[in-house]
Amino acid sequence: MADDALLFVVPERHPLVGAALSAVGELECAESPAVLGWLHAHGIPRSSERVRVVPAGAEVLVPEGAERLPVPLSEEETLRVEHACAPRSVTDMESELLGFRDTTQDWQALVHRPLTAGIPAPRIAQLTGLDPQDVVRAVGD
Repeated sequence: MADDALLFVVPERHPLVGAALSAVGELECAESPAVLGWLHAHGIPRSSERVRVVPAGAEVLVPEGAERLPVPLSEEETLRVEHACAPRSVTDMESELLGFRDTTQDWQALVHRPLTAGIPAPRIAQLTGLDPQDVVRAVGD
């Protein structure tokens, strides 16, 4: 184990900084009794988006007052954490937004097909994350 990184819990209603622990792949330290006990003490699963990690030297990103825990990382794990914390390029973000637009452009037709197949509107809302009222309105459009 080489570098120390910081695990921390992002406070409620605070912007997400660093990388989600679940997004960096398996870290050896994540299975340690210290980390498991720390997560348990905070009542938060390690899969939560609020459990974040930053590499050594990026402690300034950790919000003031956030619960923190230094953890050791191997060289390979440090590279994964650094990569996950690196800012994404504007081009990547714009591509993601275009993909979202393409996916959502014809959402009414996407919703209408399962409705006509007999899937109830509340179930469609649950699966898609759409507002139930929007699902019902899609039938009328």
